[in-house]
Amino acid sequence: MTDIAVLRRGAHGLPTSEYAAAIRDRLPGYDVALARTPRDERELVADARVVTGVGIDEELLAHASGLELFACAYAGYDHLPLDALRERGVAVTNASGIHAPSIAEQVLGYVLAFSRRLHEGWRRKRNREWRHYQAYELRGSTVTVVGLGAIGHAVVDRLEGFGADTIGVRYTPEKGGPTDEVVGFDADAVHDAFARTDYLVLATPLTDATRHLVDADALATLPPESVLVNVARGGVVDTDALVDALRSESLRGAALDVTDPEPLPEDHPLWGLENVLVTPHNAGHTPEHWPRLADILAANVPRLDGDEPLQNRVA
Repeated sequence: MTDIAVLRRGAHGLPTSEYAAAIRDRLPGYDVALARTPRDERELVADARVVTGVGIDEELLAHASGLELFACAYAGYDHLPLDALRERGVAVTNASGIHAPSIAEQVLGYVLAFSRRLHEGWRRKRNREWRHYQAYELRGSTVTVVGLGAIGHAVVDRLEGFGADTIGVRYTPEKGGPTDEVVGFDADAVHDAFARTDYLVLATPLTDATRHLVDADALATLPPESVLVNVARGGVVDTDALVDALRSESLRGAALDVTDPEPLPEDHPLWGLENVLVTPHNAGHTPEHWPRLADILAANVPRLDGDEPLQNRVA
């Protein structure tokens, strides 16, 4: 009997053999099986108590008669058949928090690149131009972080030594946060914060409230020297409005690890803008990805027997 079934592919479409090995190291008393084909998946989930991977569809779920926990390998879980999982009494956890250190480092890299204009230095190096250009300092800038979850906290922690002022935007501002100032999601508070922002960092889930949060009006509110950094989801930004703002130079630049659409089509105008940095949704993936993901699962499996609250439970 299989205790834990690891589905064929994990985050970013990578094989999950490393993930399965990390789970075995942490749970030596459990049978951990890695599915390598669609047939393997159907057979292994049939009697597994725990299934883990990027997602599970309703067809595969129908084979999982003994399933108690689905451990999603993504922080986002809106792609899962949550209603079907709830009807079956299956608990769902996610990977929230495991990406925070690496994504926060990438955000800092983005901000420093624009502050020091390193992308301009790279352009001039490529063209063999030894010409001075003006760079700036991060100290004294205002960084607004939308979303104060694990990633938002990690970003603010890493900004602490740079002398930047910070504003946090969260649904429950009364809870406070690690930033110098915290505001809620009401339109007046958000636009007031945006108007004082030099670097806008998006680290919030995509919800009905945050979809196109950064629209044409929000972009017009940002100062022309501001920079947008998106490590959330592409849909938090109105892409057409962003392109217009960048082309008209009403925004200094953008650093995007996520886009809408995604993957970004080869002919999309964002590729051709020199004031845009684009990375292919990989800010969260380092060699520490699988060990951190396995840590969450290893903490939760014994809790199934003890009827204890599950870490990172979302349903």
